[in-house]
Amino acid sequence: MQFQNLPQQRHARQPLLLRQVIDTYLETYAHTGGPLLYQLDIYLGSPAPLLAYTKLTGEAWLRTLPHEQTQTATALLSDFRAYLRDEGWLDAARPVNQFD
Repeated sequence: MQFQNLPQQRHARQPLLLRQVIDTYLETYAHTGGPLLYQLDIYLGSPAPLLAYTKLTGEAWLRTLPHEQTQTATALLSDFRAYLRDEGWLDAARPVNQFD
């Protein structure tokens, strides 16, 4: 797991925000899907905690999109979810995994 991109300014008791992770994802991969991911944050009640995004909330959000955006958004969420898992963001967002 990688933790190099975790925001250092975050206080241990503050939830990790989805928008912070989206920003880092977009900076890291120069991805063009930013507007769609920011729509997800808004859908989840911006500023949404990262843990508000689950597979089920992602699927619910996809159903709200126009048909022509669904395929692009589905692929984007798949990539984003892999990023969250592979880079350790999901583990870092859970309170039981606080850093020393």
